[in-house]
Amino acid sequence: MEPVNDPRTATLRLPASDRRLQLVETALDFFSRKGYGGTTTKEIAAAAGVTEAIIFRHFPTKHDLYNAVIDHHHAAGQVTECMAQWKSCMDRNDDEGLVRAIVEKIIESYRRDLRGQRVLLFAALEGHETGLEHARALSFPIFELLCQYVSRRQSEGALRKGSPGAIVAAVAGMASHYATMTQMFGFPTTVTDQQIADSFVAIVMHGIQDNQNTQRAQ
Repeated sequence: MEPVNDPRTATLRLPASDRRLQLVETALDFFSRKGYGGTTTKEIAAAAGVTEAIIFRHFPTKHDLYNAVIDHHHAAGQVTECMAQWKSCMDRNDDEGLVRAIVEKIIESYRRDLRGQRVLLFAALEGHETGLEHARALSFPIFELLCQYVSRRQSEGALRKGSPGAIVAAVAGMASHYATMTQMFGFPTTVTDQQIADSFVAIVMHGIQDNQNTQRAQ
């Protein structure tokens, strides 16, 4: 008699690194649809075709698995490559190039995979402070670096005075809100990503007032 191939048995033979990635991806699906509180390790295990014991072999607690999901979302954004591009703009004092790179990266990240953004929204709605703190710990150094750059360029007279944090938030906020409206909430748009990036860069660098009208008024 031919041996019966049991898919669950086959999955047990995955290398540890592959098994860990499979569990994180499966958990990401659940946390993005049901939040932390609405998801159980039992259903994650069932969807992955393993026992809960396998999950806890890789992640001692559900919270450890949740943090791994946030880490995975952060890593999936190619942060290292992204920061190399942004730092290159900073080294050249390319203010406009930096703004464009930030806007394009944020919009692209929403198009690539909404699950990570949904996980963070659920964390905020659930008041999952430890999860939010972990996400902030990953993102805050990037925010600080951008603020330091803006502050330096202000001191050099290249950028107008104002809160560096507000300026960074304005750049990121426009892009993330647009991406949320169109990719998550389904608002229709006929504007391409390139066109919206052009518009946001122009707004950040030059404002929304027409220069000719402003000069006439003066």
